[in-house]
Amino acid sequence: MNASRRLRSPLVPCSLALLIACAGCSSTDDGGTAAVPSPGSGVARLCRDLDGELPRKVNGLARHDPKPASPLTAGWGDPAIILRCGVPRPAKMNDPEADGVTVNGVGWLLQKRDDGSFRFTTTLRKAYVEVTIPEERTQDGVGPLTDFAAPIEKAIPKGIA
Repeated sequence: MNASRRLRSPLVPCSLALLIACAGCSSTDDGGTAAVPSPGSGVARLCRDLDGELPRKVNGLARHDPKPASPLTAGWGDPAIILRCGVPRPAKMNDPEADGVTVNGVGWLLQKRDDGSFRFTTTLRKAYVEVTIPEERTQDGVGPLTDFAAPIEKAIPKGIA
């Protein structure tokens, strides 16, 4: 019996620590995670300006920013619609057959991803802004992009990044 108690003793604290760590990672607590882009200083300034213009709600979903916290990333809802500003120019923009859409004056490259989500990246702007809409939210089509049009128009000038 003593051996049994000795074996359980070290496992209980480890199991408890693992359970607490997993609970802290729950995506219902925040906007999940997003890789933070690393643009040059000029683009980073434009992205910080955009962050100050972003809406508190997108498509009716409250803002819950992803981790790590950064003015270059933002999120809404769970599963989160994720915005990343200052991303590199997607190679798909070189493809003349690439799909695109214009929403309220902002052009977007459209890419369907293998997981069923959609990635939209702004075109003809001084900084590339990427919005990823998870598969669970794609029933609204490009609806969420309407909430980004005015902030992008205001903070990210037209041109080529």
